[in-house]
Amino acid sequence: MLIATNVQGRAVKHPSKPAIDTMLANLGQGDHLILERQDEDREGDWYIQVLFRDDNTYQLEYRDGVPAEHYQTVTASQDRARQALLDWADDQPDWQDGFTWNNIGAMFALPIVKATDQPTP
Repeated sequence: MLIATNVQGRAVKHPSKPAIDTMLANLGQGDHLILERQDEDREGDWYIQVLFRDDNTYQLEYRDGVPAEHYQTVTASQDRARQALLDWADDQPDWQDGFTWNNIGAMFALPIVKATDQPTP
């Protein structure tokens, strides 16, 4: 099931393309929109999100199940951000094409604690 959630927490189950368009068009600076795929057949977190940044660019991020597979890119084009969201929602195999994606998964990795690490008094 696809769920779209805006910055106010309003969630739309099975959002239509016009609903996604409207939610994206209504983003103010600093606002975000998340499209999440919730399927019993898939474990982990599967989503794409867009943040409308203060410099009028769109920061896109997506996660493919696990934190190590978390990617980010930026575009100045609302149309390109829209197309990425819609193609991801439609499960198009080439939806990432045309962007340079950076893996930022390390930002979400849990710190590794060694057994020899002792707290400092």
